[in-house]
Amino acid sequence: MQLYAVDIVESISPDDFKNNYYNTQKPLVITGLAKEWPAYKKWNWDYFKEIVGDKKVGLYNNIKSDAYTPINTADDYKTFGEYVDMIKGGPAAWRIFLFNIFDHAPQLIDDFTWPEHLMKGFVKKYPMLFTGGETSITHMHFDIDLSHILHTQFAGRKRVLLFRHEEQHKLYRKPFEVLSLADFSNYSKNVGNPDYEKFPALKHAIGYNLILNPGDTLFMPAGYWHHMEYIDSGFAMSLRALQNSLSGKAKGVWNLFGMRSIDTVMKKTSPKWWYNYKIKKIDELASKELQKFSN
Repeated sequence: MQLYAVDIVESISPDDFKNNYYNTQKPLVITGLAKEWPAYKKWNWDYFKEIVGDKKVGLYNNIKSDAYTPINTADDYKTFGEYVDMIKGGPAAWRIFLFNIFDHAPQLIDDFTWPEHLMKGFVKKYPMLFTGGETSITHMHFDIDLSHILHTQFAGRKRVLLFRHEEQHKLYRKPFEVLSLADFSNYSKNVGNPDYEKFPALKHAIGYNLILNPGDTLFMPAGYWHHMEYIDSGFAMSLRALQNSLSGKAKGVWNLFGMRSIDTVMKKTSPKWWYNYKIKKIDELASKELQKFSN
C-alpha cells in the first residue's frame, strides 16, 4: 500500500475548504473546529453514563462478519452504563456502532454547532455517537449512504486508514456490500496484515494514514473507505451531509434500499451460491486491477 499523510489545519475558510478538499474529494483534519463547542469540555464517560446509562445498546466485537451474516448485526447487548464500566477497566475490544444518543438525550444537540459554513446538506436527524474500547476495531468499509462525514474525536486516540472509493477493487470489495474481504487489523504493527500473498492487489492501493487525537475533526468525502483502530478507549461523533448531486444521492438510496435488500435476501435463500459468486467476482475484479500494473 502507498500511504500518505492527511493535511492538518487548525481552521479553514469556506472557500479554501470547498476548492481544495470538498470539490477535490480530499480528506482533511481540522484541529480547532470542535474546540469551541460546549461538548468539547462537557462530554465525558461519566456524563453520558448519567444521562443514558440505562439504555440498552448493541455491541460489536473485532471479528469480521462472515459470508452469511447481514451487516450491522450486533454481537452482544448491554446497557450503556455497563459498557462504560467495562471499557474503562482496560483493553476491551468492543465498540458501539451508530448509537443515536440524541434520541435519548436531545439536550445534547445544544452542545455543538452544525458547521454549515463548510458544507450544506447535513442530515440533522441523525448525528451519531461511535464508541470503542482500547484495541477495538472498525473494519474496512465505506458508509452505505455515501454521505460526506465530519468525524470528531472527543476522547481517546484512534488510528485511521483511508482510501478513495475508486480503490474498491484493489481493496477486494465484496459485491453488494460495503465491506472489504481483506483484513487490515493491526496494519501498523507489521503482524502480517494485510496479507499481500492472498490479496496482491492491495500492494497498489493508494490511501492515507493518520491518528485522530481528542478535538480533531476528520473530513471524509463521500464514499471513502475507512478502517479505524482504537488506541485508547474513546468516543467520537459523526455529522453526515448528503452529496450535492442528484446522482450521488441516488447512489446512496440504491445502496440503502436496493443493494442491501438484494444481499440480505440472497444470504438467506442461497448463501453458499451467493458466497461463491462473490468470491469469483472479487477475484476477477482484483485481477483486472493487477493487469494494469503488469503492462
